[in-house]
Order: sequence, then C-alpha cells, then structure tokens
Amino acid sequence: MLDLKDVYFFVQVVDHGGFTSAGQILRLPKSTLSHRIQELETSLGVRLINRTSRQFSMTEVGAEFYQHAQALLQGAQVAEEAMKQRRAEPSGVIRITTTTEIAQFVLRNVLPSFLQMYPKVSVLEIATDRLVDIVGEGFDLAIRGHTSRLQDSNLVQRLICSAPWYLFAGPRYLEDHPPVEQPEHLNAHSIIAMVRKGSPQWQLQGKDGQLSTVSVEPRFQSNNMVSLKEAAVSNLGIVALPGYICCEELQSGALRQILPDWIAADARISALIPYRTGLLPAVRSLVDYLAIEIPKITTFCSG
Repeated sequence: MLDLKDVYFFVQVVDHGGFTSAGQILRLPKSTLSHRIQELETSLGVRLINRTSRQFSMTEVGAEFYQHAQALLQGAQVAEEAMKQRRAEPSGVIRITTTTEIAQFVLRNVLPSFLQMYPKVSVLEIATDRLVDIVGEGFDLAIRGHTSRLQDSNLVQRLICSAPWYLFAGPRYLEDHPPVEQPEHLNAHSIIAMVRKGSPQWQLQGKDGQLSTVSVEPRFQSNNMVSLKEAAVSNLGIVALPGYICCEELQSGALRQILPDWIAADARISALIPYRTGLLPAVRSLVDYLAIEIPKITTFCSG
C-alpha cells in the first residue's frame, strides 16, 4: 500500500522542478524529500526521477506515475472535503434499530418531522424485537426501552426520557368487577401480562416510594404489547403497559387507568451509539432531537 504522503511529496517535487524548490515550499530539508522519494521508488520497484547535479527530470515511468499520482491526490482531496461537509452539515443515511412498539408508538411521528428539518439526511429504520448486535450489524443508533440498567459498557448510552408503565383496563370490565383501590385487590381480578421467566409478579411502586409485590395468574400472556392492549380494550382484564402505548385509547375512553398513584415499572427509553468518537452530525442531531421530542409524547400519554 502506497504512503499517500510520499505520493504528495513526489507531486510537489515535480511541480516545483526539483527537491530544493519543493523543500522551500514545504519547509522540509532537501535530504528528507529525497529520502521519501527513494522510499516511494522502493515501494513501487521503479525509478521515478533521474538524479543529477545539473538538472531535474522524470523517467518515462515517473511521468506515467505522475498522472496517476495527481488523480490519486485529487480523489483524496474530494474524500476529505466530503467528510468535512458531513461533519459541518447533517447528511447521509442513519441506520436505526428499535423495538416494534417504540417504532409504532413513538418514532412514527418524530422521524418524519426530523427528516423534514434535515433534507440531506435519510433514515433506515429496522423494527425488531430480537436483541440486535448494533456494532456487528452496522447500526448507527439503537433506541431501547428498559427497566434495568443496560449492561453493554462498550456503547455510548444517553437517557432520552422516563417511560413508566401503568395499569389499565376497559370500562366495561371495571363496571362488572370489584373496584381496585389497593395493589392487593389485583389478586381478585383477571390479569393480562407480558410473558416473563419465573413466577409472574407485578412490583408496583407508589408515589411515596412504597413497594408492593403482587403475584398474578394471567388469563392471557403475550410478548407483544399491542396484543395485550387489545385484550384489555376487549375488557378481558387488567394490563400493565407503558403509558405511551395506550395514549389513543385513554383519549377515546377505550381504556381507563387504575391505581393512578402507582406505577407498574419504572422504565426508560435510551439511545445507544456504537462509537464514542467521530460521531456524524446527522446522528448527533437526531439524538438531540429525540431527547426533546420523545418526552413530549411519553409525558402526555402518561397522564
């Protein structure tokens, strides 16, 4: 592999008609330039310059290589300018991975408005519930909901917002069953729950920090939040879900919140970035935008 600096020095020597003139322009000793050109010739296995005490000239091979060297340096300059432009103005493709629910209920409005602000940016969103290898699969950004601390210390993590879970039920279900005034009253009700390992439990947290653990026996379980929500809308029982999932149903009256002074999970939404340096302006701008806009959605839907 050629050393691009040696190629640059060779072009400068040719353009300025010799080592002495080029050295003055580059502020380098003549001996240094001569050594670097020798290194280039050794790397190529050919002589590029005829060295005499009276005149400077290129060999036939040197003249041919000079044309390629100019094109090579021009290409490097174009690449450098392109990268500087990307650093100065958000542009390019951002590859994002997130869960199906966050894509459907959070990002569906936020991403289009971001793209309207930055016409040179494109977004490729992959919504999946599997655990994605962000680095290995070439993603620039992951948006994840979580209740415990994310463990991968190799990723840059930025908290976007709080996204607590609440308890919901359909109005007809609540009318046909005993009221739920305390967490322990849940034992007498039909439960809709996420699939979890071990014995199903809900650990509720009150506004004063009080904790209440309730063992539940779900009538319906699923790993899909939309299915759980639809079961609650159908008045099958009481469900625990993030507030932002149930926003439209709360507004329409299809669901009601119960035990409003308790949360079912102290969840958060975070951004994960696979690298700590060289962050493109497009990715940085998107993360900053999400940190402003997503809390508006989750705060509204919580209440």
